[in-house]
Amino acid sequence: MATRAVLIERFGGPEVLDLREVDKPTPGPGELLVRVLASGTNPVEAKIRQGVVMPDLPLPAVLGGDVSGVVEAAGAGVSEFAAGDEVFYTPELTQAGSYADYNVVAASIVAPKPRALSHVEAAAVPLAGGTAWEAIVRRLAVRPGETVLVHAGAGGVGSFAVQFAVAAGALVLATAGPDSQDLLRELGAVPIDYHDDDPVQITLDHTGGVGADAVLDLVGGENLVKSSAAARPFGRIATVLPPAGQLTRLYQQNQQLHGIMLTRERRRLEELTPLFDRGQVRPVVRDVLPLDQVRQAHERLDSGHARGKTVLSLT
Repeated sequence: MATRAVLIERFGGPEVLDLREVDKPTPGPGELLVRVLASGTNPVEAKIRQGVVMPDLPLPAVLGGDVSGVVEAAGAGVSEFAAGDEVFYTPELTQAGSYADYNVVAASIVAPKPRALSHVEAAAVPLAGGTAWEAIVRRLAVRPGETVLVHAGAGGVGSFAVQFAVAAGALVLATAGPDSQDLLRELGAVPIDYHDDDPVQITLDHTGGVGADAVLDLVGGENLVKSSAAARPFGRIATVLPPAGQLTRLYQQNQQLHGIMLTRERRRLEELTPLFDRGQVRPVVRDVLPLDQVRQAHERLDSGHARGKTVLSLT
């Protein structure tokens, strides 16, 4: 049976994304065949497409790191899911991705879809939401009454990080461009316009000159060095990007640095699901596009100014 999938046969711009007919995959032992109803798009997928990340990826390849869909069939040995179950997850980067009508995945990394979310909303969660959860809850361990600074708070990961920190009872300051200031307020943060404002000074002003208890840097480069100046002595800093420059101040201040690397696991998705079902957190979906407009979705990723998530609908 022929189905659709978006393949790349070479690295390059959005034009290398090619929608084709492919054979319907079959699940093996311990795997699920999932009918993909919606797929999130993420900056890392654009980097893979460009050959910047995973340059040794065997081609042709199907990209896509977010699935929300329905189980079509379960392979041998799978007892926790059955045909018709609604699920969401992040496929492994080394396997076929979510820009396709069907996806085969290890059942061990799949979780039930949050009941309160549509498939489009749920598809915006696994990769970005899981990364934010790893940063705010597991690594930075944000506690009630603390002050947290989130750089790039209006993006896919940042918008979840802001909400997770607010839900934890923290005062949250977040940076974004001028067009995203209202969004930051809606998410519960004190907005900082990185074009006109000094995030370090504003953070110090809100903490009596002490600095934030925790800082999440989603920008990287020299911004990570600046993040140290916004954090208090013995404060915590987390980043999803490798540091650049000299971090002398960080060590002088005895500040903790946490690198965030997302592993695929069911438990993390199960941990964050109650916040969605209670209405404490919501995905920020900027646009919904059909699968045949995947190139337009990647043009937005390439712009570097994503606000929330662009989701591909496959229904």
